Amino acid sequence: MIRFDLNRPLHIIPVGRVAIDFNPTDYNRPLNESANFNKYLGGSPANIAVGMARLGSRVGFLGRVSDDQFGTFVTDYFKNEGIDVSHIFRCEHGETLGLTFTEMLSPTQSSILMYREGAADLQLCTDDVNEAYIASSACLLISGTALCTSPTREASLKALTFALRNHVPVVFDADYRAYTWKNKDEIAIYTSLVAEKADIIMGSREEFDLMERLLSLDGTDEASAAYWLNKSASICVIKHGKSGSRAYSRDGGNWNVKPRDGGNWNVKPFPVSALKGFGGGDGYASSFLHALMAGIPLPDALERGSASAAMLVASHACSKDMPTEDKLLAFIKEEKEKYGSVITPL
Repeated sequence: MIRFDLNRPLHIIPVGRVAIDFNPTDYNRPLNESANFNKYLGGSPANIAVGMARLGSRVGFLGRVSDDQFGTFVTDYFKNEGIDVSHIFRCEHGETLGLTFTEMLSPTQSSILMYREGAADLQLCTDDVNEAYIASSACLLISGTALCTSPTREASLKALTFALRNHVPVVFDADYRAYTWKNKDEIAIYTSLVAEKADIIMGSREEFDLMERLLSLDGTDEASAAYWLNKSASICVIKHGKSGSRAYSRDGGNWNVKPRDGGNWNVKPFPVSALKGFGGGDGYASSFLHALMAGIPLPDALERGSASAAMLVASHACSKDMPTEDKLLAFIKEEKEKYGSVITPL
């Protein structure tokens, strides 16, 4: 459905948020009572970059980091994962990386406290976006948080323009965070602007509702899929948290031409003992996109995404605990022997 030119130097370039995560080692207590934390690389596009690199993809990144030790931490971490950092730029006016403090109140209750004022990643500007770099990749991933304010909004739209001009497929990951947006109409305008040009759209039901706020849709997955698949998208993935996800493709389940390459699918989560309620979406995206770009049929790619999501919610970290392909496939084999398949046609 989507042609990825894997002969290009890079497989994917994510654009957007880089942060520092502080996850408590004091489990099952509120954040105000937590005293000990582990530091990790964070931010959805950054986590996806690490996840795909860990699986063997050739990954770049387009973003800004702080001109301090935390900025060095990010670039060193990316380098150690084999991620190209040639287009990660240092801020020049004292902006700092966003900080994320997570709360693990219970295996089913968790929350996130973000400090995003003057965040470095929001300083990505149009001068940072190089057409040759975008054209060097088989895919561009734009995160919704990169659209929330200027100048990163214009930089993202410029990257989108270069991707379209150079036949680079675009993934839009809604990645909604309320902290920097001014109002819901603004969210709808800019996220829908990118979504209507994207080849793959991924987001939660809430994120699709925000994106569709100014549209006359009925809020169902079927209506969302029908609308976006009638634009540029070939695949829409709509996530429902603990209930799993649904994936819709443009062929709508037409098996006459390429069986298992398309279809509409219900994806159940793999049963695990969850440690936290966040990070699963980034694991899902990284494994799903890596598999899809490798030519793996859509339902099998979704299965890998669901497996990676389960592994991430059962672990303490996000970026640090992204699985290798061997670990991912071993997990799927073991889980399917116990519980059977998690993928069924819609």
